[in-house]
Amino acid sequence: MNDVMVDVHGVHKSFGPLAVLRGVDLQVRAGEVTVILGPSGSGKSTLLRTINHLEKVDRGWISIDGELIGYRRSGDKLHELKERDVLKQRTHIGFVFQNFNLFPHLTVLENLVEAPVSALRRPRREAEETARALLARVGLADKADTYPRQLSGGQQQRVAIARALALEPKVLLFDEPTSALDPELVGEVLDVIKDLARTGTTMIVVTHEIGFAREVADTVLFMDDGVVVEQGPPTAVLDAPRHARTRAFLSKVL
Repeated sequence: MNDVMVDVHGVHKSFGPLAVLRGVDLQVRAGEVTVILGPSGSGKSTLLRTINHLEKVDRGWISIDGELIGYRRSGDKLHELKERDVLKQRTHIGFVFQNFNLFPHLTVLENLVEAPVSALRRPRREAEETARALLARVGLADKADTYPRQLSGGQQQRVAIARALALEPKVLLFDEPTSALDPELVGEVLDVIKDLARTGTTMIVVTHEIGFAREVADTVLFMDDGVVVEQGPPTAVLDAPRHARTRAFLSKVL
């Protein structure tokens, strides 16, 4: 069990009368890529948001590298952590949103440096050196002094990935990272994520890109109506799905 990086155990989440997650279990081992598929409204994005405690769970628990997220355990009870402790935990969990969420008033370099300096108290010069290396890694070394509005959507998303990496997270979460992009820009973002997979970055990716899932995922998980319908290697889930709901979904997207 020591190599389990993300452990989601019996997680339930409702918004009012609407049950969005209904007993979700998920384990992601260190260095592996899990791709989550499913129709809109199936609970995929909410699941990601519970993993870094942007949404509180109603029941169940989540741990990253053996540490409970958002709570501490006292006997049989869980007690919610103070906000500052949750923020500290989030520095270990990179999150890449579908709409980039870059700070528009900061340059690309400043977007990458902000969190390491303010949250991790890193020296600015060290943070800038790391940021420039990350920009080179995502193919944007020449954009350090550019503002987000001057970049294409694909470039903005690559900056967002570099910004998440700047905190050296234990796991990276991607919430449909290509859904806001023009079709011709999707490939440049997926190529960066594929490179991260090759270098052993632990990732959970919510996406509709079936080809990407087939190529990169160690595990594909299909969700519908707040539950995990089936999961397994890409060849099993994508090529020989056992459940009718999975087959019906794939018949519409393949």
